[in-house]
Amino acid sequence: MKSNSRNALFVIAVLLGCALLWEALTRLFKVPVFMLPPPSAVLVAMKENPSIFVYHATYTLESTLLGFALAVVLGVVLAVAIVQSRLVERTLYTVLVSLNSVPKVAVAPLFILWLGTGIEPKIAIAAMIAIFAIVIDMVHGLKSVEPEMLDLGRALKGSRLKVLVKIQFPHALPSLFSGMKVAISLALIGAIVGEFVAAKRGLGYLILLSQGQFDTTTMFGAIVILALLGIVLFFIIDALERLALPWHASRRQEGAVAVVP
Repeated sequence: MKSNSRNALFVIAVLLGCALLWEALTRLFKVPVFMLPPPSAVLVAMKENPSIFVYHATYTLESTLLGFALAVVLGVVLAVAIVQSRLVERTLYTVLVSLNSVPKVAVAPLFILWLGTGIEPKIAIAAMIAIFAIVIDMVHGLKSVEPEMLDLGRALKGSRLKVLVKIQFPHALPSLFSGMKVAISLALIGAIVGEFVAAKRGLGYLILLSQGQFDTTTMFGAIVILALLGIVLFFIIDALERLALPWHASRRQEGAVAVVP
């Protein structure tokens, strides 16, 4: 808990330092507000219309979390299929690598065409961007089990399903959480990409709307909220990992470092 508090305080201190430096430079060089507003102007804009930012942030957060959840479920299922079948591994890996190499902005209009302009295409795009990190890390975790442990499970007459559930999956949980930390940020990016293409709500829509009106302070307010959402979501996943995997070696090392004077 002390380590978590120190990490949070360090992040807050870094953000405050960056904000103060930003404020000082914009005032020192007299940068026009429409080009680069100081943090004080951004905070004023957010304070004057908090309901607008909450309204759009809620929509973006919803599509991000739903897309992330879909990516985790599908990613775990695909990773298990890849590990259990060489044929699936040879074919599916190629498809996933090909899809991951395609710029998501290029295929986003297709999701709008297929799924409409509601929240569904944003969820799909968020999941498509996030799923690759889940699959890669989960496959690595499932394959990194020591052969002796697998042999022991089979020697005890464990079925493939029991070996997977009792041995491979618990062993792969640290890798899964590592993939989830990356995927949650990618899901947020995917939701914004979907909102850039077609939306009537969301922080991405608010950024485009502010750009068209040359309202730079509102635009930066939306960007600041996006950054905060990304940080908060990352640390939520990290906290869940600490709760779910207190036995993991990295957590024991952190605890050992914490008690060193």
